[in-house]
Amino acid sequence: MNPKITFKYSRIYDEHWKELGKFYGVKDVKYPSESEIRSYIKKAEKEWRKSEGKILTELSRITGLKWKEKTISCYVVGRCIPISDPLTLKVYDKRERFIDVLTHELIHQLMASQEGNLKKAKKAWDHLYKEYKNESFTTVVHVPVHALHKHVLLKFFGEKRLKDEVESLIMFPDYKRAWDIVEKEGYLNIIKKFTDKIKK
Repeated sequence: MNPKITFKYSRIYDEHWKELGKFYGVKDVKYPSESEIRSYIKKAEKEWRKSEGKILTELSRITGLKWKEKTISCYVVGRCIPISDPLTLKVYDKRERFIDVLTHELIHQLMASQEGNLKKAKKAWDHLYKEYKNESFTTVVHVPVHALHKHVLLKFFGEKRLKDEVESLIMFPDYKRAWDIVEKEGYLNIIKKFTDKIKK
């Protein structure tokens, strides 16, 4: 059974990210107000609901991993580095981008944060770390994540969305390296290699 993603605004959490941005010297980008964020959440949620069921179902189907929680809270703040746990996203200029980043973080959630799934996939991860022992931890983790995301993007949204996703991460060397591996080895091969080792 799929969880429902519930979108939340926390003033305390938002202020934390706002102050963090100041600490790191992010001054050239206007930080959205609370009312702007709340308005954005309503629009982004409406967009997400159109695809929620099929994305969550497909991720569970192709990995063999189950969603364990009935609801997953997704906090939306003005600006942040997106993270999977606690699931946190920022305001994006394009709502399609919000959907694609949310999907990326939910793949992390399914593979690592949903109870028992990390243990169930231990052999798959161990094999991956061994196979890519010369790569960074971030790169290794994102090889199956990118492969699964490519599958979802091609199945439901098309080549343009896939291209946008890849291009959004090329400035980050570890993420780009993971995409290079996915392109070289084939996303379906990587998915099969990973899921074949998941404990049934």
